[in-house]
Amino acid sequence: MNRVVLTGRLTRNPEMRKLASGKTVTQFSIATNDYRAGKEYSEYHPVVTWDRLAEICGQFLAKGSLVSIEGRLQTRQWEDDAKLRHWKTEIVASSVEMLSGKRKKDYAAESAADALEAQASAMGFVPQDESENAIDSDAESIVEAEEDEEALVAA
Repeated sequence: MNRVVLTGRLTRNPEMRKLASGKTVTQFSIATNDYRAGKEYSEYHPVVTWDRLAEICGQFLAKGSLVSIEGRLQTRQWEDDAKLRHWKTEIVASSVEMLSGKRKKDYAAESAADALEAQASAMGFVPQDESENAIDSDAESIVEAEEDEEALVAA
C-alpha cells in the first residue's frame, strides 16, 4: 500500500500553473518535525496537487499555513541535457486539510481589495509601479532556482 499522511507547515507559497492540456497543478513543500533522543529534526516534503484541489491550494494556502496532507509517494526520473539522470520523490496529494488559515476578516479584506482593483481597472487606472511586481517575481525565481539546486545536490 502506498499511502502518506503528514501534518506540517508550508515552507513557501504554493506555485500554481496551467498545463497545455488544461490541467491545473500546484506545487509546494511542507516541513514536519520529528523528535528523537530529545532533539528536534525537521524534514521537508515536496507536495503536488492536481485539478480542483490544486486551484484551492493555490488560492487559500500560503507560507506558514498548517495543513494535513493525505496522498501517495511518487518518484519521477529524467535525464538532463548533460545526460545526467535525476530522481525526485514527491507526495501526490489526494486531500489537503487546512488546519490554520486566514481569518474571515482577511478574506473579506482581500475580496474588497480585489473589487477596488477591478473597479479601478474598469475606469482605466493602471498601477503606478509595475516594476515592484517584476522585482518580486525575479526574487521568487532566484529562490526556486536555489531550491532546485539544493534538491539536485541532495539527490
